[in-house]
Amino acid sequence: MKRRCLRQFMQLPKRLSEQLEGKEGPTRQKAARLVVDLARVAKAESFVEVDHAHVSGVSVITGGHGLRTFLKDLSGDADGTVVIPTTLNSAGCDREKMEEMGIAWPNFLEQQFEIVQAYDRLGIEATLSCTPYDRGIEIEGDTASWAESNAVCYSNTWTSLITNRESGLSALATALTGYAPAWGLHLESNRQPNIRVVVECELETLSDYSILGDWIGKNAKPEWDLPFGPMPYVEGLDEFISFARKKALTAAAANYGSPMMWVEGHTEPPTQSVDSIDWEGTLVFTQSDLEARYEELSPKGKVDLIVIGCPQASLEEMRTTAAALRTFMEFGESIPTQRLWVFTSQENYALAEADGTVSMLEEAGALVLVDTCPEVTPYNREKYNHLLTNSMKAEHYLTSGLNRIPTSVASIEECVRHAIDPERANGPTPTLAQSSHGGHVSTKTLQTGLRTINGSGLNSQSDFCVEGRAMVTDVPITYLGYVNRDTGVVEEVGHPLDGRAIEDTILIYPKGSGSTVAPYVLMGLLYENKGPLAIVNRDVCPLTLPACSLLNVPYGHGFEEDPCMMVNDGDLVQLKREQGQVSIEILERV
Repeated sequence: MKRRCLRQFMQLPKRLSEQLEGKEGPTRQKAARLVVDLARVAKAESFVEVDHAHVSGVSVITGGHGLRTFLKDLSGDADGTVVIPTTLNSAGCDREKMEEMGIAWPNFLEQQFEIVQAYDRLGIEATLSCTPYDRGIEIEGDTASWAESNAVCYSNTWTSLITNRESGLSALATALTGYAPAWGLHLESNRQPNIRVVVECELETLSDYSILGDWIGKNAKPEWDLPFGPMPYVEGLDEFISFARKKALTAAAANYGSPMMWVEGHTEPPTQSVDSIDWEGTLVFTQSDLEARYEELSPKGKVDLIVIGCPQASLEEMRTTAAALRTFMEFGESIPTQRLWVFTSQENYALAEADGTVSMLEEAGALVLVDTCPEVTPYNREKYNHLLTNSMKAEHYLTSGLNRIPTSVASIEECVRHAIDPERANGPTPTLAQSSHGGHVSTKTLQTGLRTINGSGLNSQSDFCVEGRAMVTDVPITYLGYVNRDTGVVEEVGHPLDGRAIEDTILIYPKGSGSTVAPYVLMGLLYENKGPLAIVNRDVCPLTLPACSLLNVPYGHGFEEDPCMMVNDGDLVQLKREQGQVSIEILERV
């Protein structure tokens, strides 16, 4: 009965309906169930046929136990392969240069092969690149399902390709079925900017653009209504912006969930007149803002390793690095102990090898790596305890729980100077700054009086009734790197929940933010009984919903009032699903 009602409401395509019934095997049936669950939560009335998918969650240190267990569960179904062209995100190492990387993680290469081979059995092309938009080929079609935050923001901003900000799981579900819900950025009405950004200074380097992108997300306020994340309209940039600068800008903005930007004079203007938009806020970026960030991020102690290529370096970035090294090489100087690592894709490596760039980098003493990225590599802490990079995306995740390495930021030219001269920054190894990545000011107020608020659930779930203490925040949760994958403790200085475990709580928060690998972190905690009893989201959250759908975690959304504000942190609550309706009953106030 439920399924018949769902078809009438959503107009399921014939093939998706058959997949949901199991006619194409259990793997595609699971995927179809997830696609339909997301469609219902998003109140989609139809589906789009997708031309290309890109799946994240590859490195051992990002997907972890949750990823490996889930992929193992999917194996064994001969018909459970992708139905559209699908590419794969970066792995955690260059398998040909493991010795040079000095990875000390036990059985890392074995576990990494296990993950890549599992994806290969699903029919996914092991491109092992986080830049599917920079492959030297044109992707046919204009509708995608991409689960790599930098790629989502780049494609929606600078190309005609349209994709929502998918999680690794929702992109995989679309790859296996060929369908995605028609919601979010697939609908023209939602492709409108919500923040106005005025740039009042000159941006001259790739790192300048990276700092701007990160600064926008850092300064977006939790109280702003940003259902699809920060979507800025940027004014005041140069008449010419190179490919690498475009990439640096959007990759850093994606740190805080931005799926799309508009840049005056460079992108198609919004369909609505800029002057008539009711902006959530206006941000002004000045020379003093730029200088202040560089001062905060500059190396304060000896640098152990310099990493360039996050996202993986374009040909332009590799040539810029080689050009910066050439001056030193002319005076007979070189990089000692391979203390500069350049990360790139297989395609760009081949191009750089053909034009001599790779040879120049290696002759100067750099280590050029493929198939991996700075943020997903497990660094040997006996050697590396302070990194320098030109990328705010790298800084954002390297300083998180993924690696917990103090990381400084500078231009490529300054990075090269530090690579050549290990004594350029003297002093003890710095510690991680005791400050948040920004935007973590709660606006919650204490509520009184017992009450019940009503919402919705997942179509795939049966009725449930869960009682427990609510763990509540009005600030998004970033699972990858900021929730300990072993203990479930939130580890983000400045976050309202910092230092607290999500285990056995009824977890209430607006949505997930940050990396698209979030569902695998959550699934890993659930597999190990370190996860919450139930989850409630205020916004449509493709970073949380997939784990709840696949592992049948009681889930609520779409409430008549904001549960993040109506429920106090610590209240005793009952989350109940009955005849399709989900309710939160507050039994006892703190």
